[in-house]
Amino acid sequence: MISTPIEPALFRGGAILEPAAHGLRPHRLPSWVREQFPDPQLLMVESQPSGIRLSFRSTAQRIELTVHPTRVVYRGADRARGCVDLFVDGEFQARDTLCGGDAVTVDLSDGTTGFVPGTSHVSVFTGLPAPDKRIEIWLPHNETVDLVALRSDAPLVPVHEALPVWMHHGSSISQGSNAAAPSDTWPAVAARFARVDLRNLGFGGSAMAEPFMARVIRDSPADIISVALGINVVNADAMRLRAFVPAVHGFLDTIRDGHPHTPLVLVSPVFTGIHETTPGPGAFDPATIGTDQVGFIATGDPGDVAAGALTLQVIRRELASVVERRSADPHLHYLNGLHLFGSDDASRLPPKDGLHPDGEAHQLIGRRFADTLLRVGGGVPPFAAAYSSS
Repeated sequence: MISTPIEPALFRGGAILEPAAHGLRPHRLPSWVREQFPDPQLLMVESQPSGIRLSFRSTAQRIELTVHPTRVVYRGADRARGCVDLFVDGEFQARDTLCGGDAVTVDLSDGTTGFVPGTSHVSVFTGLPAPDKRIEIWLPHNETVDLVALRSDAPLVPVHEALPVWMHHGSSISQGSNAAAPSDTWPAVAARFARVDLRNLGFGGSAMAEPFMARVIRDSPADIISVALGINVVNADAMRLRAFVPAVHGFLDTIRDGHPHTPLVLVSPVFTGIHETTPGPGAFDPATIGTDQVGFIATGDPGDVAAGALTLQVIRRELASVVERRSADPHLHYLNGLHLFGSDDASRLPPKDGLHPDGEAHQLIGRRFADTLLRVGGGVPPFAAAYSSS
């Protein structure tokens, strides 16, 4: 078997590799952000490599990827393990579910935490087609991984399709919470349907219109950008109306400093029943702790909306107004999240936890968002060239 050094040239999706306890750890945010704002929630989710994949060509028929996972385990709330997905020439080939690794345990009843060490995991993919082929390995969207070793029975040569780069920022729904696997998150689904190169900046609990996140987007290459804002602001009861609207304008202004003409889509929240008319903060439903499915509730007072408290209905109204007031920007677009996942969809595909759409819903949202990518980016180079040749 041949050992291939793990290096940035192998990666797509914005991976930043840094030494860690067991190998090299992919990060989705640069070190300056993590140093400037070392919020535990953000540090956890940005190290979960949603959208990051290894990309190379090879005649290999056997590939082994050794990783050391770290996952968060909520006592009384069983969560599915992360997966590694392998694609050959753009087609799904195989999936391997992680086992072992370290576990950070959290007791939802009292907030106490613990640590359980574990062993590394080896994903083995065999029986791959013999001819030269393009291979992508999608890393888990919901567990941190240290990359330990990459081995194969033939050389691996880094290679990347010349596709338009789509950068997306959003919440845990964008990161892929409750999706079945890393290639099944709705941004991954949309990227495949629209034939774009995904960089996923979806961070669970962390889409708050922060200035540092706008700077990351501003300073990164992108051919189309989308920003989904609102649900985390409501969940955390982080802002009132007076602060939220200027924050969104400032967020867009910063992006435009680096991308003055790039197609930019502002996306309002998908349907989430608990917060449609009830403000945050959100919380775990105490009645579900210790059951097979922990759920979420909204604990705010609808009467506070008149004083500026935010609900998802208010958020959608205000984001639409933001885009209207910026009508001088012909490349700025508004997408109502209800067009991606509305009340009828939620009735047919109800989120099990009351907050995060499940696997089939991710497929639905991804296919619908692909239509937006094609519509908004289709006439703008390099999108026009990419689509005309497809």
